[in-house]
Amino acid sequence: MRLLKSLFMSHTRHRQFALLDAKGHCLAFKQCSLPPVGEGWVEVTETRLCWMHRPLPASARVRPQVAHAHSRQALAS
Repeated sequence: MRLLKSLFMSHTRHRQFALLDAKGHCLAFKQCSLPPVGEGWVEVTETRLCWMHRPLPASARVRPQVAHAHSRQALAS
């Protein structure tokens, strides 16, 4: 039954986000499928409570995925 359910249910991948203040200190975490609305939210690789009220390590941030410009150019031609 679980197999049938998994075939028909859509799986939304949840991502982790951290809310940073002006100094870069972590104020909150959120897990959702779309980026939160508002200023200060950044995507992180994981949620660690030890980051609360401390500067977020640079290694914790997810690098934004860059769209492939050459694939768009091929479609335009």
